[in-house]
Amino acid sequence: MAVHDDVNGSIEKTSSGMDELPTFNVENLQSNLKVIYYSRTFLSIIGGAIAGILGLTGLTGFIFYFVVMAITSVAIAAKARFSIHSYFDSWNRIIFDGFLGELMSFVLFWTFAYDIVHIF
Repeated sequence: MAVHDDVNGSIEKTSSGMDELPTFNVENLQSNLKVIYYSRTFLSIIGGAIAGILGLTGLTGFIFYFVVMAITSVAIAAKARFSIHSYFDSWNRIIFDGFLGELMSFVLFWTFAYDIVHIF
């Protein structure tokens, strides 16, 4: 993951007394957001296949999806060594970005794996 320009992540006082906003390198931030997107896509596909193979149906399958996405969020935060503001502009990027967007991929691979293993 790429770090933004302010390595310390602190807000410094300027000579005029105004707080300086932390600056982010846009290319690094976009690269980090791509990592989140690709991670969530990959794990939703793998999670869907696992849910289908395990034979999860109904609400238990969706609960499994939310557990997989929560584990993904914790893993991304751990990869960033829990200093989120060095890599992203807010915690919301890690927790919610793409959380529901990958649900369709999960359902697609969930039903596909379930059909292959349990129906055919």
